[in-house]
Amino acid sequence: MNLLHVDMTTGLVTEGPPPKRYESFGGRGLTSAMISNLVPPDCDPFGAENLLIFAPGFLGGTPFANSGRLSVGAKSPLTGGIKESNVGGTMAKAISNHGIDAVVVRGKAPEGTLYHLVIDENGKGTLIDAGDCRGMRNYELAELLLSKLGENNAISSIGPAGEMMLTSASIQTTDTDGHPSRAAGRGGLGAVMGAKGLKALVVSKSGRQSKDIKQVDDFNDASKRFASAVVKDGWSGQVLPQFGTASILANTNAAGALPTRNARQGSFEGADKIDGNILAETIRERGGKTAHKGCSQCVIKCSNIYVDEAGKPITSALEYETLWAMGAMICNDDLDSIARLDFLCDDIGLDTMNTGTAIAVAMDSGHISFGDSKGAIALVESVAEGTEMGLLIGAGPDAVGKYFGNPRVPAVKGQSIAGYDPRAMPGMGVTYATSPMGADHTAGFIGGASGAADMLMGMSKSSQIHAAALDCSGVCMFAQSGGLHTIFEAITALTGKPFGNSEWTELGTNCLSAEIDFNHRAGLTEEFDRLPVFFHEEPLLPTQSELSYNVDDLCGTFASIRASAGGL
Repeated sequence: MNLLHVDMTTGLVTEGPPPKRYESFGGRGLTSAMISNLVPPDCDPFGAENLLIFAPGFLGGTPFANSGRLSVGAKSPLTGGIKESNVGGTMAKAISNHGIDAVVVRGKAPEGTLYHLVIDENGKGTLIDAGDCRGMRNYELAELLLSKLGENNAISSIGPAGEMMLTSASIQTTDTDGHPSRAAGRGGLGAVMGAKGLKALVVSKSGRQSKDIKQVDDFNDASKRFASAVVKDGWSGQVLPQFGTASILANTNAAGALPTRNARQGSFEGADKIDGNILAETIRERGGKTAHKGCSQCVIKCSNIYVDEAGKPITSALEYETLWAMGAMICNDDLDSIARLDFLCDDIGLDTMNTGTAIAVAMDSGHISFGDSKGAIALVESVAEGTEMGLLIGAGPDAVGKYFGNPRVPAVKGQSIAGYDPRAMPGMGVTYATSPMGADHTAGFIGGASGAADMLMGMSKSSQIHAAALDCSGVCMFAQSGGLHTIFEAITALTGKPFGNSEWTELGTNCLSAEIDFNHRAGLTEEFDRLPVFFHEEPLLPTQSELSYNVDDLCGTFASIRASAGGL
């Protein structure tokens, strides 16, 4: 195992093995362990003491299908707690192919300076001056860097939002076409990158170091069976390549669970103008592309390329959460404007979910009207311009709500909910409230489960443990159709040590334990594990759905994890 250490204060780049306590971890497990152990929980997220860590999963750097996920970790300036933001694209594989298990960025560059970190074809890391790129947006930056340094590079970068240290700032990663269309969006980690004075991480994709697989034949067999099962599955092999994650929208709307009009409604009258069917039909008619491979190692191809009426690309990977946040949440049924908003967020470097919800709160407060797509585009553009309202939008929905004196903000620990209303999907509400990451559907997806509070809390707890372990592996959540047991077989073959359900549960539990413990030490105790009050007080229209638990039920859901697990 090998870590690349980057000290932004001194400019030194060194490498070496980590302490033995980290040797069996990857991805989220590694980022959370290091942050929990090495970052003072009360530190300023923008200060030198915070770490910013890029870590592929422990199946990264192997031929295993859909193992190209990257965990980015730090103390979050948005939530005030620990954060892991997960992203696809090409960076995880590029890092792994140099035999690097994590890039650990510490310190802060001297005031007024800005750098790129470049890891060349030999795996050597160097900080180079990026002063001429100050203020540059991500698409122009990626084009420039690929032109200067060669097309065979992966890039993770920040746009103006990250440089301004706005708490909705994302870190954008290039896809297989070299476009910075994949976002580590949640938690404001782009702002941490900006605070450290790092504009871009550029990694050569020419690395040739492969993982030491202990049982090669067994690993290859498991990998082939896994890929075959993913491709043959009805959802991951057929629905996702045709319609992408947008396939979720129609059913969520029909269930009355699609947060609409700043979560005042659970269904959107314009849903049939932005759902997966119309998205795929529009893309095909205009000469765009569905079944687009956006991430290394991917056999699903759930991405797409959305083009305008002249066939010119607007954005890549127009996904469900953006269709919700920039569509139903702000009552916008115009696909072209949603695509434009998606592109702008990627280009400026913003989380589409937090930004869309911030716009919804501004609309709910009377700043502009619901459905005003041109006004929404102008608000996102104003973020890059650094106007007063732009800075508020870039700071997220909590900041907008406080500015307008509007308490109706659908966020937990400062982070917006995802595209599933907890009143219609109460199990998701438990995850939103109790995840150490803030409101986050990927932290433990429950779906349409309903029932008594204790049952839902147990389901969420199990789901969050599973999601944490999956993030440690580096395997895409959409590829689980390949079979969890096959992932276990691959890990066993990789390490030469037996790995099964108990080890998987222990891995996820220990990861959550480290995160919850950090949050407690940072002051985010169980009292922060709450949904906004309006979710408990307002039945959801038009179904009149209500939560089956009260505001206090969720506190202490994970007390047993923090008390009993050994941590990382």
